[in-house]
Amino acid sequence: MLIQEYNSNWVSDFEKIKQKLETVLSQKTKVEHIGSTSVPHLAAKNIIDIDIVYFEKTEKVFEQIKKGLIKLGYYHNGNQGIEDRDVFKRKDTTNEENILDKIPHHLYVCSFESEELKRHVLFRDFLRENEEARNEYQNLKYNLAQRVGQIKKQYAELKEKEAKSFIESIIRKAREK
Repeated sequence: MLIQEYNSNWVSDFEKIKQKLETVLSQKTKVEHIGSTSVPHLAAKNIIDIDIVYFEKTEKVFEQIKKGLIKLGYYHNGNQGIEDRDVFKRKDTTNEENILDKIPHHLYVCSFESEELKRHVLFRDFLRENEEARNEYQNLKYNLAQRVGQIKKQYAELKEKEAKSFIESIIRKAREK
């Protein structure tokens, strides 16, 4: 199944990845667990979403982070159309001994001023605090996955279209708090 029931191991999986990432990051960064796996009791795809946040918005700081991530086997994949949020992917994900290859994850690097980072955190925190919204989002995700026959790429495309208004409404509510 594409969407899985909440798994408390997602928290420890995030912590394992975070520990590896922190070996190459400065103290001027923070590693945030975002996305559905960061929300207790929310069903999700088994992929940990992570934002590395840096607090000194300079090209030098970003380049230091980039250099460290390259040492860990990532490559920079640009911002993929989202300003002030850079995507990093793994070069070789076949080494089952490496925790970074063993646990599926998406990795983003954002400045503390990034609008996308703010959206991620607002959405996550609102769902953590609001059971009704969390359940509504979960039902929406199950429905979308079922409609596309559990096909990952089609799910992502449909979610982008149909979940967008729900996500925007949650972010608006979170900002009003």
